[in-house]
Amino acid sequence: MLQLFQMGARSLWQHRTRTLLLGAAIAAVSALLIALTSLSTGMRTTMLVSATTLSTGHLNVAGFYKVTSGQSAPVVTDYRKLMDVVKDAVPEIDYLTERGRGWAKIISDTGSMQVGLAGVDISKEAGFKKVVTALSGNLDDLAKPGAIVIFEEQAKKLEVKVGDRLTISAATPRGTSNTIDVTVVAIGQNIGMMSNWNTFMNGTSLRELYQLNDDTAGAIHVYLKDINQVKTVQARLRKVLAEKGYGVMDDDPRAFWMKFQSVNREDWTGQKIDVTTWEDEISFVKWTVDGLTGLAVMVTIVLLVIIGVGIMNVMWITIRERTREIGTLRAIGMQRARVLGMFVIEGFLLGLAGTVSGTALGFAFSAALNAAHAKVPVAAQLFLMTDHLVMLPTVAWAVFAVLFITGVITAVSLVPSFLAARMKPITAMSHIG
Repeated sequence: MLQLFQMGARSLWQHRTRTLLLGAAIAAVSALLIALTSLSTGMRTTMLVSATTLSTGHLNVAGFYKVTSGQSAPVVTDYRKLMDVVKDAVPEIDYLTERGRGWAKIISDTGSMQVGLAGVDISKEAGFKKVVTALSGNLDDLAKPGAIVIFEEQAKKLEVKVGDRLTISAATPRGTSNTIDVTVVAIGQNIGMMSNWNTFMNGTSLRELYQLNDDTAGAIHVYLKDINQVKTVQARLRKVLAEKGYGVMDDDPRAFWMKFQSVNREDWTGQKIDVTTWEDEISFVKWTVDGLTGLAVMVTIVLLVIIGVGIMNVMWITIRERTREIGTLRAIGMQRARVLGMFVIEGFLLGLAGTVSGTALGFAFSAALNAAHAKVPVAAQLFLMTDHLVMLPTVAWAVFAVLFITGVITAVSLVPSFLAARMKPITAMSHIG
């Protein structure tokens, strides 16, 4: 076998111009696959960090309260008792916090816009300041009554700065309108789509706006030590809550604000708990990551087909040029299996060298883009959830690229190699090239 590898390597070296051209094409496909998957992994990671800071935990224990069968509010009553149940049922918890939820009209002297409101206790938000960067003001001032944090794009639309006053108008769970005046204490850097409609205000002030008591929250955000356990924990927690006598909503993998219509049509009143994952809460934007991953696979397949056809043609030409050599080898006793193996190993070595080189190039390209903090257009920030490209190449994708592409190239070389092995020695030796 070692001899066959030596013969395959020497053959590739003898035809090094052709080898370099084919190897470069294979390397380009491998590098493109690594770059695209690095981008999708970076988007997914950025989305996870941003989403689980701005609007969701790894797991969310929330729900709806209905005063009448046709009117619901995204609140949880007696949330402290519910938090104790969650703590007992989920030993995998890293930390958890509660937040208020709302949707309201925010008004400045020059404009207005509809925004999502998150009522927070900034002292309990361990990851908040790791993701939200204040361009001006101080995020810690969210602890003050009547404080609100908005984002750069929102500040431009409303034409406000730190210290300016805003008025928030919203409908309470009982259907009445209420307003509250707030002060902008900080303006955060945009974080893509999620920061277009999210704002953060003092949790106590949010309760005042919606006329809620101190034991009412919008959602309990649960952060796990291992996010890969989220589905298992979700199923267990739903079961435990039902056993504890809580009304639990049917599993619906959508963001909470997309459920209002269906909840309002249901004939019940009182409290029902909804347990969702972070992927459920951002399902409306997660498709961008899935789409990019799908695009990476499609592009790779198309390019592999093109390169595969090219390699097969080159192998045909190579075999035609080496017909007399094949005949000589067969005449001196080389078996068909070894002739087949010699050509297949050539394809394998070519594919392996090309994919390893391409994977290394993809890693280097990703590292260079990360180091450069390459800016992305504002429109792209909506989906990337960051103002610069984040590339995260992974060992898993690198191994997949090497094994898959090398395997395809080796498989493509089987057909011409098999036909070469079937040549009769006398026919091959009498061939005139």
